[in-house]
Amino acid sequence: MTETYSKSRQQAEAAFGNIQTEFFAKNNAAEELASMAQARDAKTMRLREARLAKERADRASATSALLAKRSKFS
Repeated sequence: MTETYSKSRQQAEAAFGNIQTEFFAKNNAAEELASMAQARDAKTMRLREARLAKERADRASATSALLAKRSKFS
């Protein structure tokens, strides 16, 4: 079922194939960038939560140390 096409048709098919390939490549690149951004945002959120938890723990530790120090002197 192979048909022979005119030279202009063959060139048009080749040009269309190239454009279609570029289109799909751009879509894949955009999806990859979006997934990288999503992963970066998730990591940032995890690190922020860990930092805030550490700051809360440090603050609680400092507060309890101050209270213990005050109770020694009282």
